Amino acid sequence: MRFLLLWISIAAMAQSQAVIDPADLSLGRQLPNFTYTDLTGKVHQLDEVKQRHGVVFATTSATCPISKKQLPSLIALASQLADRGVDLFFLNPMRSETATEIAEQWQQAGGQSPYIHEADQHTAKILNPRSTTEVFFIDSTRTLRYRGALNDQYGVNYSLNQPRHAYLLAAIDAVLKGQKPHPSFTDPVGCELDFTPQTATEKTALTYHRDIARILQDHCVDCHRTEGIAPFPLDAYKKVVERAKALRRVITNQQMPPWFAARDPHTARSPWTNDCSLGERDKNDLLAWLNDPEHPEGDIADAPLPRHYEGQWTIGKPDAIFPLSRAYDIKATGTMPYQTDVIETTFKEDRWVQGYEILPSARGVVHHVIVRMHPPGAKIQAGGAEDYWAAYVPGNSAHLYPEGFARKLVAGAKLSFQIHYTPNGHALKERLQLGLLFAPQPPKFEMRTIGVPKVTLNIPPQEANHVETITRPIPFDLPVTALMAHMHVRGKAFKFELISPDGKTETLLDIPHYDFNWQLRYDYQEPHTLPRGSKLKLTAVFDNSSNNPANPDSQKIVRWGDQTYDEMMIGYLEYFVPHPR
Repeated sequence: MRFLLLWISIAAMAQSQAVIDPADLSLGRQLPNFTYTDLTGKVHQLDEVKQRHGVVFATTSATCPISKKQLPSLIALASQLADRGVDLFFLNPMRSETATEIAEQWQQAGGQSPYIHEADQHTAKILNPRSTTEVFFIDSTRTLRYRGALNDQYGVNYSLNQPRHAYLLAAIDAVLKGQKPHPSFTDPVGCELDFTPQTATEKTALTYHRDIARILQDHCVDCHRTEGIAPFPLDAYKKVVERAKALRRVITNQQMPPWFAARDPHTARSPWTNDCSLGERDKNDLLAWLNDPEHPEGDIADAPLPRHYEGQWTIGKPDAIFPLSRAYDIKATGTMPYQTDVIETTFKEDRWVQGYEILPSARGVVHHVIVRMHPPGAKIQAGGAEDYWAAYVPGNSAHLYPEGFARKLVAGAKLSFQIHYTPNGHALKERLQLGLLFAPQPPKFEMRTIGVPKVTLNIPPQEANHVETITRPIPFDLPVTALMAHMHVRGKAFKFELISPDGKTETLLDIPHYDFNWQLRYDYQEPHTLPRGSKLKLTAVFDNSSNNPANPDSQKIVRWGDQTYDEMMIGYLEYFVPHPR
């Protein structure tokens, strides 16, 4: 079974921008005296700022993940701005977001400031926000003095417990002292927006309903749909057009669909059965349509049949369901240490598991889960590099084994869960479940996983390309069915290599751009046997420099540890052994 995920909400974030002339952003320019209407129907004029020291417009979204994380900070900001004589307005430029979505989020967050959501996007077209997190400070003379990020607490692939730089407040304080803010603009990291008129270079005959909807249905809609695991749908024309800029970038940069294995230029066929990378024709057609500023909609009569999804379990109704022992309190902001939970199974006899799925009750706060099985009497240790029994990571929440292959669940075993929760802007409770499908009879082959760790990590401060390697002998012919790499937020690249007895080296898996947010399994089309007498070599590259925005502390030596502010280096190999019936 292929579990494809085009989670544009994570990778389609505004990242490093090109060098920009401040004048191109209207910085230092007086803005026109435009009017805007908040959700209560009250009409405001920008000229009202003359009675205050300034006004802040904070771009936001009810569906963008980083906007959600930032919302509590913005709401708390209102009182700090009021103390400075500055008003705060929230600006939602997303026409595809409904009044119900916005009202529900606003009520849960306890927002009190005026909120703007205009059908004609009048205010957004004047301010021209670059992302759903950009903030604007306009002084009492209607002069735009700062635009960019609120602070540096949240990014595409990281969250900090507290911000290191409060860009907006620093800029406001400088202006109120009669000084020029430094910096006067920063890069806002959020879901990208594009209100700049495009000049058509080439029209396309492709249409949404006839061509584009089918491509998105094959690669995106399984997750980007109502009740899907992604935070917003991509199953309607207006919703796709609104995210055209983000789609263009992540497709061009090959960040999406989320697939990070380098292709072997000498092999036409991918060795991976779950390779979800776009083919050249699909990629070229998507970009041609996205680059046409008219984004032709076409005739709805040409639309594909809608997809139908049954229930919340993608593997079908499980034979057994194991919830965590309790619900966990997830805070609204910052970071959380890993949580560990242990549950007991009640089976009197060994069971054979042919499929599993880990189903969070709140997907938005679960980053990854590692499940380990412990036979009766075995000592349970939190963390470590033990072999995993089941796993949940972004893009991989379930797995089905072929007929004749299964994992063993020992009678009376305990299951331990290591859970990485990531707050998403709303305090809540989470209690995930593990669903199991049992094989009707004992299998021919037992599935196992072995982890190859290097626990003696020693990553120096401010080192952008620190390399660690480990080599292990292959003790017997090892029929491998899948590979998976695991590092934390300093992880930059990872490679699996096989060294034969005669010294020849074969690259098994090369991940040149490792992403902590997408720890994918790489499932072989056919088992790949590592012969006895050869060696497995793992190479990992870490970025412990201050140029890595996800780095919690670039000034310290980093060593092995369970938490994300520590590091890990593990290469997992899934394989099978014969099982006598």
